Amino acid sequence: MSSPIRRVLPRRADASGSLEPPFDPNSWSGALIMMGLVAALLWIVELVNVANDYSLNRFGLMPRRVDGLWGVVTEPFLHASVQHMLSNTLPVILIGWVVMLSGLRVWAIVTAFVVLVGGVLTWLVGPGHTDIVGASGLVFGWLAYLLARAWFSRRFKWIVVAVLVLFFFGTLLFGLFPTMHSIVSWQAHVCGFVAGVGAGALLHPRRGDTRTFRRSVVS
Repeated sequence: MSSPIRRVLPRRADASGSLEPPFDPNSWSGALIMMGLVAALLWIVELVNVANDYSLNRFGLMPRRVDGLWGVVTEPFLHASVQHMLSNTLPVILIGWVVMLSGLRVWAIVTAFVVLVGGVLTWLVGPGHTDIVGASGLVFGWLAYLLARAWFSRRFKWIVVAVLVLFFFGTLLFGLFPTMHSIVSWQAHVCGFVAGVGAGALLHPRRGDTRTFRRSVVS
């Protein structure tokens, strides 16, 4: 039986004639570049929003209103002010970078799950008569995924990653608690966090739980 044919793509040559390795979004530098591009996109939207007197925020998430459902998708791209965007920029880049190191596909799945599930939950329980905007719900979802991945998988390297993430970003968890007289939607934080835990449980089920589930389906 003949062996499968594998295609080898040529590397690009730079100006000096040496060969460059192809761009790898899963590498440390590649993942950081990818998250830098994501942050740049958020800043472009923010600058357009500023130039239009924040008129784009009308597309934010409006809880329990049918015409506010589009905010499930648009919420992470919109911010209430430049200061709001600044406060989210570093967590978006760094925590998103850690998730991206697991692979572009995993990052895309976790991001989509957190945005959709976390957004729908926020739409159900968020404070009424307001537009909710900001990427912090997504950030909390990424953070929760990294913690849940370590908990469910029990893999040493992911436990180490979770400990490091908690060391550098553990103070963010205070954003999960209700606040009085604040414009911050802690509900969006909690819903994003719950969605992140769900993503971790689905992508990294414990082996014993998987066997139990399979037995229950067969019987």
